Amino acid sequence: MAQAKTMAELLANKQKKIISPKKDSQVSGVIVAKTDKSLMVDIGAKTEGLIVGKEYDVAKDYIKSLEVGQKIDVVVTSVEANKGQILLSLRQAANKQKWDFFYDALKENKIIEVKGVETNKGGLIVVVNGIRGFVPSSQFGKDYLGQLNKLRGETIKVKTIEVDHEKNRLIFSEKYVSEEKELAQKNAAMKAVQPGAIYEGVVSGLMPFGLFVTAEVPVNDKGEVGLVEGLVHISEISWEKVTHPGNYHKLGDRIKVKVLEVDPANEKLNLSIKQLSDDPWLTIDQRYPIGSVVSGTVSRVEQFGVFVNVETGVDGLIHSSKLDGEQKLAKGDKVSVNVESIDKENKRMSLTLISNELPIDYK
Repeated sequence: MAQAKTMAELLANKQKKIISPKKDSQVSGVIVAKTDKSLMVDIGAKTEGLIVGKEYDVAKDYIKSLEVGQKIDVVVTSVEANKGQILLSLRQAANKQKWDFFYDALKENKIIEVKGVETNKGGLIVVVNGIRGFVPSSQFGKDYLGQLNKLRGETIKVKTIEVDHEKNRLIFSEKYVSEEKELAQKNAAMKAVQPGAIYEGVVSGLMPFGLFVTAEVPVNDKGEVGLVEGLVHISEISWEKVTHPGNYHKLGDRIKVKVLEVDPANEKLNLSIKQLSDDPWLTIDQRYPIGSVVSGTVSRVEQFGVFVNVETGVDGLIHSSKLDGEQKLAKGDKVSVNVESIDKENKRMSLTLISNELPIDYK
């Protein structure tokens, strides 16, 4: 510690309490000297503390921002070094500064560069400023799909999307950089889309439970669109019973869809194709009055009766009790039937078979 030169300084030093620092304790001090290999800090002990060697190297980027006379917090690593020195560490402060960098990057939506370290099932582990982070597979743009193994040792540009120092959690997104315009348009589209609206789109996925359709939603007066994927559940493909979506549409088909529901949290839409037209059962009694004779095609044969399709989305039932046991009907047979009764609410139509030997008045 430097010697006081004036009486006032001597008196001040005499009144000043000399501390006895303990190992691993955190103390505050003032920087009194700074070199390319060391930092000297007055922590109020008999001698100044030093940050040297590995502790200096670990925090050298942080030390560059410090100035003589600045007050800092340090951790005591040794109170009895070889030369009786007190050794200090700035690891905690330096680490906090590194995490503050990521918090700022998140707040300001900055683009930063990270280096790929290794891949796992979930994505790519990266490192930046000595801190490890993670880029999930879902946060890579389409150009990197299936190519993550090639990114080990490579530098990529990302944006920070989640930071939690306490949990040591640091998540990045590559597609927020490479597909920034598309994502901005998608966000705009999610704000613009409304239930009940009708959009054109492309079938982008085919599953047993339904169709995925990428809808094209206008986002401005310039004709730009945002792409938002939605699901047409199998029950919303047609008014008739659908056994498999692939019987109606193929990948790449351009179709129109109606928005049933918007899910902002998951950025998804629930869509419908069948509701682009009216439910045929709404006016069924007007088209098929009781007693009218119509032609149809056998669509299904069950033990309790035969279903006859009279139009898209409308099947009626000829109950087995009304069938002649000698007459065998099979799927695809053309028949003439009489409308016996209609239950609009439950979408049921009772039919009776008309013999082909009798005169038939088709509707």
